[in-house]
Amino acid sequence: MDESAKRLAQAIGARVKQERGSLGWTLDGLAEAAGISRRMVVNVEQGAVNPSVATLLSLSDALGVGLPALVEPPAEAGAKITRRGDAAVLWNGDLGGRGVLVAGTESPDVVELWDWTMEAGESHVSDPHSVGTMELLNVHSGALIVVIDEVEHHLGAGDAMTFRGDMPHSYRTEGETPTHFAMAIYEPGVGIDARLNKEGH
Repeated sequence: MDESAKRLAQAIGARVKQERGSLGWTLDGLAEAAGISRRMVVNVEQGAVNPSVATLLSLSDALGVGLPALVEPPAEAGAKITRRGDAAVLWNGDLGGRGVLVAGTESPDVVELWDWTMEAGESHVSDPHSVGTMELLNVHSGALIVVIDEVEHHLGAGDAMTFRGDMPHSYRTEGETPTHFAMAIYEPGVGIDARLNKEGH
């Protein structure tokens, strides 16, 4: 990991450990709730790994905080500004593409704003998000194929689409040039189950 990735991994680890402690969960309890291995939880909390977006989503949903809360500092005075170069890079493509979480809101109704650049020939497969999740994207340049539940949708520069994020979906570039697009994700009710479980104990 480079220095910025290491700092991000350590910040994520500290936040995961803090949130797990606030729920009174053991490492095994969080692993079970998130559907990941205990070893992965330990590695994340120690900042020893750069977890995938899927792993981060599993952890944030289990903890009930939403993905932005794991990777961004808390808002101050009702506003949160992310300066150029300070946003969390949560996806790195094999050919140099990047998925950057540039802004987000706190739970329970989480909204994430992403900036994606995918090089020609790159793809990203996303696990279905929690029920009710919606995604919106707008292609700024290049061409993108979005596959939702095995149906392909071809988008060019200036095209936009809205779709259910709680279904299997993936993205891949089309053509020989990089593709740049913005994406917003709306995930309602994050953490309600976790809070109810905490209150019930």
